[in-house]
Amino acid sequence: MANSQITKKVMADALKELMKTKPLNKISVQDIVDRCGLNRQTFYYHFHDIFELLEWIYKKEAIEKISQYKNYEHWTEGFYQVFKYIEDNKLFCMNTLNSLGREHLENYLYSVTYDLVIGVVYEISKNMKVKEKHREFIANFYTLAFIGLIIQWMKKGMKEEPEKLIKDLSELIEGNFMKALQKYELCD
Repeated sequence: MANSQITKKVMADALKELMKTKPLNKISVQDIVDRCGLNRQTFYYHFHDIFELLEWIYKKEAIEKISQYKNYEHWTEGFYQVFKYIEDNKLFCMNTLNSLGREHLENYLYSVTYDLVIGVVYEISKNMKVKEKHREFIANFYTLAFIGLIIQWMKKGMKEEPEKLIKDLSELIEGNFMKALQKYELCD
């Protein structure tokens, strides 16, 4: 791992530790660099502000982990990995959700979920004549529905088991990707 990536990881770990006990909006750059023994200049060399660091954390830690699940056969496992990341990083994610950093959590969820869903949509529609805008519309629709489900799950204290939510979700949408694509195929 390059020195730059190591430094970013050290700062990310410091922010995550601080967020276990302190709201994001109460954490300063100075708090982060003090915790990891760096100086402010080093922080600003790598990140514009704390929110950019927050975004980097979500991208680096989670998005790369689910790239193998972008197909119809494995999309539920990819979605499970999203739930698992949130459970494993509960304090960090809840702090983000309840702060000005919420947008970064939502952007992370959108990015990771859209990536999964669009992969499934492309796979299912590979032999269909469906316009790109319709594929993207379907992926966006399901992505927003999935994000809503995750956010509600978080707001309700993450009590329901992710496996159950995913099973219910899978049963709900089974075949619906294909049905939606078929409707748009007729429109083209």
